[in-house]
Amino acid sequence: MRSLHDVAAPAKLNLFLHVTGRRGDGYHLLQSVFMLLDWHDTLHFERRPGGALSREDLGPALPEEDLTLRAARALQQATGCTQGAHIQVLKRLPAEAGMGGGSSDAASCLLALDRLWGLGLALPALEAIGLKLGADVPFFLRGRNAWVEGIGEEITPVELPRARFAVVKPPRGLATKDIFGSPALKRDRNSATISGFAADPWGFGHNDLEPVARQLEPQVGEALEWLSRQGLRARMTGSGSAVFALLPPGIALAQAPARWLVEGWVVRECGNLEVHPLVGWAPSDDSVGS
Repeated sequence: MRSLHDVAAPAKLNLFLHVTGRRGDGYHLLQSVFMLLDWHDTLHFERRPGGALSREDLGPALPEEDLTLRAARALQQATGCTQGAHIQVLKRLPAEAGMGGGSSDAASCLLALDRLWGLGLALPALEAIGLKLGADVPFFLRGRNAWVEGIGEEITPVELPRARFAVVKPPRGLATKDIFGSPALKRDRNSATISGFAADPWGFGHNDLEPVARQLEPQVGEALEWLSRQGLRARMTGSGSAVFALLPPGIALAQAPARWLVEGWVVRECGNLEVHPLVGWAPSDDSVGS
């Protein structure tokens, strides 16, 4: 196999995000439901000899050491693979949005290169590599909407009805470390249950990071208030600056303020996905590829 064409890396929304504690090593303990969206980056891979890795941006430039190259390098190191790859990235998902764009790119990179290089790693082996790259990577590797706990490694699939969402991303982003490092962040939310979530999946819980995010970046509050004025129940997703709201059946998103379009706001209607486009690319049996 010489190349893999048009490999998708979809975004996610956090339907809620509770911070239930903090470990001794500084990692925060979370509860959330991650939901896949039909908004995605696209990656293209071509095999290269001699272990060389390179990346080409087909849109706005990515950080020099982005997660796609880190994922490829980590897969080489974990397996001793001597093959290389050229990775082309068409970036559509906004950075620092809380939508998992970088983690999704890394997961799709691991799945694609495992196939391109003929490694045949089992899903648990890929997850072990992915977790070192980012707490959200194992979710994207599993490829199903999920109840997520711990630091992101405890993943339980959940079924969600099909729905449409309004997503608004302000021009300015938010760094995860700034939110989790804030002394104002509440870290003692009581544990929730999947059954409690299932009784009201679109209205359940809160994003505990939202009050800190609004303090750090006023544009988050502006986006939330615009959605609320349309009669929509809005909240922030993840630890970035994007916000979202469920669109009731038959209701379309109102036109965004003209100045937002000039200043670089992103306003988009999205649908949720039942499964990741690459689900099943890695064997699930941990005896395979070991």
